[in-house]
Amino acid sequence: MKTMTSAEVRQMFLDFFASKGHKIEPSQSLVPVNDPTLLWINSGVATLKKYFDGSVVPENPRITNAQKAIRTNDIENVGKTARHHTMFEMLGNFSIGDYFRNEALAFAWEMLTSSDYFEFPADKLYITYYPDDKATFNRWVEVGVDPSHLVPIEDNFWEIGAGPSGPDTEIFFDRGEKYDPEHIGLRLLAEDIENDRYIEIYNIVLSQFNADPAIPRSEYKELPQKNIDTGMGLERMVCIIQGGKTNFDTDLFLPIIREIEKLSGKTYSPDKDNMSFKVIADHIRALSFAICDGALPGNEGRGYVLRRLLRRAVMHGKKLGIQDKFLSELVPVVGKIMQSYYPEVLEKADYIKQIVNREEETFNRTIDAGQKMLDDKLAELKTTGQSEISGSDIFRLYDTYGFPVELTEELAEDEGFTIDHAGFEKEMKAQQERARAAVVKGGSMGAQNETLQSIEVESEFLYDTHHSQSQLLVAVKDDEKQETVTGTAQLIFDKTPFYAEMGGQVADHGVIKNTAGKVVANVVDVQHAPHGQNLHTVEILSTLRVGDTYTLEIDESRRNKVVKNHTATHLLHAALHNIVGSHALQAGSLNETDFLLFDFTHFAPVTKEELVAIEQEVNEKIWENIAVETRTDLTVEQAKEMGAAALFGEKYGKNVRVVVIGDYSVELCGGTHTKTTSEIGLFKIVKEEGIGSGVRRIIALTGEKAYEAFKNAENTLAEVAAIVKAPQAAQVVAKVTAISEELKSLQKENDALAGKLAASQSDELFKNVKTAGKVRFIAREVAVPDVNGLRQLADIWKQKESSDVLVLVAKIDEKVSLLVASKSADVKAGNLIKLLVPFIDGRGGGKPDLAMAGGTKTSGIAELLAKVPEKLV
Repeated sequence: MKTMTSAEVRQMFLDFFASKGHKIEPSQSLVPVNDPTLLWINSGVATLKKYFDGSVVPENPRITNAQKAIRTNDIENVGKTARHHTMFEMLGNFSIGDYFRNEALAFAWEMLTSSDYFEFPADKLYITYYPDDKATFNRWVEVGVDPSHLVPIEDNFWEIGAGPSGPDTEIFFDRGEKYDPEHIGLRLLAEDIENDRYIEIYNIVLSQFNADPAIPRSEYKELPQKNIDTGMGLERMVCIIQGGKTNFDTDLFLPIIREIEKLSGKTYSPDKDNMSFKVIADHIRALSFAICDGALPGNEGRGYVLRRLLRRAVMHGKKLGIQDKFLSELVPVVGKIMQSYYPEVLEKADYIKQIVNREEETFNRTIDAGQKMLDDKLAELKTTGQSEISGSDIFRLYDTYGFPVELTEELAEDEGFTIDHAGFEKEMKAQQERARAAVVKGGSMGAQNETLQSIEVESEFLYDTHHSQSQLLVAVKDDEKQETVTGTAQLIFDKTPFYAEMGGQVADHGVIKNTAGKVVANVVDVQHAPHGQNLHTVEILSTLRVGDTYTLEIDESRRNKVVKNHTATHLLHAALHNIVGSHALQAGSLNETDFLLFDFTHFAPVTKEELVAIEQEVNEKIWENIAVETRTDLTVEQAKEMGAAALFGEKYGKNVRVVVIGDYSVELCGGTHTKTTSEIGLFKIVKEEGIGSGVRRIIALTGEKAYEAFKNAENTLAEVAAIVKAPQAAQVVAKVTAISEELKSLQKENDALAGKLAASQSDELFKNVKTAGKVRFIAREVAVPDVNGLRQLADIWKQKESSDVLVLVAKIDEKVSLLVASKSADVKAGNLIKLLVPFIDGRGGGKPDLAMAGGTKTSGIAELLAKVPEKLV
C-alpha cells in the first residue's frame, strides 16, 4: 500500500477513472441547485439525479467526481466516533446507461489492488453483497476475489421510495486484530456489529430496478437504462493509507488540530479523549465550505445548521480554555489544506472570517443569556426544593443557547444538582427523527421516462427570429410516440423560435399555424427533453401530423416583456456587486412577463440607502443606451478570463454564450436579451426581503410595469397631500411632520392627565393592604385608560413603603390587563403572574420585580383577585 497525501488520494481516484473514459465533473456547491427536496448536497450522486432519472442525458455517460457533502442528522456523534463528520468528500464513478456490473467491479478491483494505483493487499479486502445477487458474487470471484472474503448481507439493497433502485456491494479494509480486542473476526461484518476493524471504503450501487413500494421487491421491473452509482469516502480512505487511528489523525484534520493546540495551550493525542479538538476541526471545515458556497448562519434551515455547528465549536473551545474569539483563525488553515482542489476557500477566506467573527460575537452574548437562564432555573429549583434539572430545560440550553449537555451537567453539579439524562435523550431523539425525516424526503429520484429518453433527433433553437417554418419530427401523447395527435401533446420540431424555460427565464408561448395560415395549436409551455431538444407542450385545435411543416410563431409581446426583465437582471447583479459587495452571489432568479425576482447571498437586509443607489445605478445604465452583445465563439475558460460570471446552477457546453453589456456586465447566459439597455425603459425595485438564512430577494419591475408603479406612488402622494391639505406634493413631508409633532404633544398631555388620574387613585388604593403569611400585598381592580396607566400606578407604588407585592387588574376594551410588581426577595413577579393568568385565560411574564400579562376572560377578574393570598403562600 502506497504512502500518499489526501490530495494525491483524491487525484489518483479521478485519474484512474479518467483513464477509463470518464468525464471529471467539478465539485458542485453544497447548496442544492433547483432541488428543494435537499437541505444540503449530501452525497456524490445528489448533483447527478437528473441523469439517473433520465430527465437529462449527459454528454458523456461515464462521470467521475470528488463531491463535497454535508450530513447533519447525527451532529452530536461528531467527535465521539472515529469517522463521523458533518462535511466530507465523496469520491465517485458513475455510469448512466453505459457499463454495468462486469466493468464496475473490475474497475474497483483494479484501482484498489493494482501496483499502478492504490496497491492495497488483496487479503485485506472483504466485500459484502446482496444474497440474491448471484451475478455480483460470481463477478467478484472472476476478477480475483477469494470467495471466503465475500459476505452476504440482506441489507445490501439500495432503495428510497419509488424510482431507481438495486443491489449494492461494499468493500471493507481489514485493519487487523489490533482493532478487534475480543477477536470476533468476520462476524463483525456478517452481523453488522459496530467496529473499528473492518472499515467500509467503497460502495457500488447497481441501479437496475424501478422500485415500487406497492409490490414485492422480486417483482420490480428492470430499468430501461441501468446505471452505476459508487461512493468512496475520502476521509476514510486517507485514514487507512496514512495509518491514522481515526479520520482526524490525517493531513485533512491534523493541521487544524495543531492550530487549536496553539490557541488553547492544550495537547492533542490520538490515544486520549480529545473530543473537543475533533468537534472544532470538523465543524470549522463545514462552516468554511458552506459559507464559501453562499450559506450563512441563521435561525432556520441551512442557517440554523451552521449556527448550531458554530456554537457547538465555540463551547468546545471554552472547554479547552479558549475564552476569546478564535474560530476565524482556523479558516485559512482549512483553506490551505484543501487548496489543491478547492482554491475558492482560501480566496474567500477574508469574507468567511468576517461571517464567522460576526456570528461568534453574537453567540458570546447568547452564552451570557444562556448562563442567566441556567442560573434562574437553579435558583427556582432551590426555592421549590427540587434537585434535578429537567430534560426539556437541558435540551433548551443545548438547542437554543448551544450549551453542550456536559457543560450543563458540570455547572449543575457545582451547585449540587443532577440532570435528567433520560429526558434530554428523549428530546434529542425527537429532534433527530425530524432531521432524518427531512433527509429521507429528499432522497428518492424520479422514475425514468423511457419514451422521452429514446428521442435523439436533432432540434435547433433559433435565437434571432420570432417565427419559423419547421417540420414536426416527434409527437408524444400519454408517454407514447404518435404519428397524428389531438388534445394535449408534446412536440419536437427540426427548428424552433420558442425558448425553453432555463436559467430563470420563463418559456415562450405562442401559436402553431398550418400552411393555410390557420392556428392549429397553442403552445403553453416549452421545456428541455432529456437530450436537450426544446419540447413544446401544446393544446391542439386541429389534428397535427408528424412529417408535416408548420409555421411556429411566438407571442412577441410576451417575449419582449421577459427579455427586458432578463437584461435588467444582469444589470441588477452587477449593481449589487458594486454597492453591496462581491459576496452577493446569485442564488436564483425568475424573469417573468410582469416582474423579475433576484435571489442573492447576503448576511443582512439591504439598507434603504443601498436600494436607492442600486436602483439609480441600474437606471443610469439603461439611459446610457449600452449595446447588449452576445458572443458564442468562446470556451468557458476564455469567457471567465474576460470576467464572465457563471450564473447560479447552469451547465455549460464546450462553447458558451457570453452576454456582454459594455464594460459593466459580462455573464455566461443562454437566455434572450434586449439589443440595447435603453429598450428596458425603466427599472423600479418594489421589495427587498429575506427568504432564508443568508439569502435575500429583490423584486423589481421594468418598462410599462415600472412606470405604473411610479404612477401609483405619485397618485398615492397626491391623495395624502389632499388629506393633509398640502397645496403641492413638495409640501407633504412638512405637513405630515407638523401633524406628527402635534400628535406627540397631545400624547404627552394625555400621559400627564393619566398620571394625575393614577395619582388620584393611589392614595385610596395603597391603603388597602392585606397579608398572606409574611408577605404584605395589595390586590385591586382599577380603572385606567390603557396599560400605561397600570405602569404609572406601579411607579408610584415603588416610591412608597405600603406593601411587598402589588397586583393590579384592569378591564380595557373588553380585555383584561394584569400587572404584578414585587419588592420581596421571596416573591418573583414573573412566577406569580404565571399562577394568576389562567383565571383570565391569559399569557404573560416578566422579570422578578415586574411582570405583565393580558387575557380575554373578564369574568375571571374577581376569582383572580380572591386567589392572590393563596398563590403567595
